[in-house]
Amino acid sequence: MVIKYIFMFLIFIISLLIGNAISMKYKDRVVELKDFKSALNLLKAKIRYTYEPIPEIFLEISNKFESTVGGVFKMSRERMKRYAAGKAWESAIDEYSFLSISKEDKKILKGLGKLLGKTNKDGQISEIELTEQFLDMQIEKAEKERIKNEKLYKTLGGVVGCTLVIILI
Repeated sequence: MVIKYIFMFLIFIISLLIGNAISMKYKDRVVELKDFKSALNLLKAKIRYTYEPIPEIFLEISNKFESTVGGVFKMSRERMKRYAAGKAWESAIDEYSFLSISKEDKKILKGLGKLLGKTNKDGQISEIELTEQFLDMQIEKAEKERIKNEKLYKTLGGVVGCTLVIILI
């Protein structure tokens, strides 16, 4: 009898944890988009005011951002040893597995790779500024989705857990 109650309690807790895990993706997306925007702002400043090569700038950004965004810049820098900067950036965005951003967000970020390292300083800065504007819109969308869905999934996890416990009683 006690084992049955422990089992039901565990089912309830697991349901809550699953709901919280799903809701965290919405929060993480907003944080990552804001981190990408900050990182691009730093990239823009470094391109504008220093003569450092892009791999060195990416290394500095990856050290500054210890989040998943830093991991993307680090992976991109590593790939620049074999590929052009734009190709390395695009493949890092596609293949970095810990990102919570949407496909649309990835498409916007990959757009930066088209001119990265291929044009003059002004062209790259213009492309970064354009990407930042798109990120602003995505941050706004992500914030609305977070507000709408974060509480929903937390509540849904609790409701599903309660339902399963009631069924098992």
